Amino acid sequence: MRIVAGKHRGRVLAQFAGTAVRPTPDRVKESLFQILAPRLVGARVLDLFAGSGALGLESLSRGASEAVFNDISRENLAILRKNLAALREEALVTNLDYRVCLAQAAGQFDLIFCDPPYRMDVAAEILEMIARHDRLAEGGVVVYESEREEAAPAGWIRCDLRRYGRTKIALFERSGI
Repeated sequence: MRIVAGKHRGRVLAQFAGTAVRPTPDRVKESLFQILAPRLVGARVLDLFAGSGALGLESLSRGASEAVFNDISRENLAILRKNLAALREEALVTNLDYRVCLAQAAGQFDLIFCDPPYRMDVAAEILEMIARHDRLAEGGVVVYESEREEAAPAGWIRCDLRRYGRTKIALFERSGI
């Protein structure tokens, strides 16, 4: 696992031992960030299920102004902090359930990455919470990674869907905003 582009291009990230955590493959990350490129410079990013922090760190490398990382696992956050230190990046890191994080996060985000464990079926719940707590900035997008082709719940538009084998990435925008 590495940073694909930007100021930290080619830097290898610390990763997890074993197979309990499923990081986004580099080829998927590279494709996703080509799509997101126009939205990254100066963006405020939330990596809701951060794991090693690969998505938020890639965003910082490519010009995001701020990234907030959240994960429920302290072991994951230890890897994330190691990666932040290696890249000499500073960021807010929280150890909260995703529901609490969305309720308590400060302000709005231009990009919200949601890459929960595939066994969790929480896309509609997360999008509803983002809307209820007004966490997505005008023109912002939620990037949701799953093994299902997530449909857009009421109040949302699925503006893009990409398939990479088992991995599906859906981009959601608020409708009417």
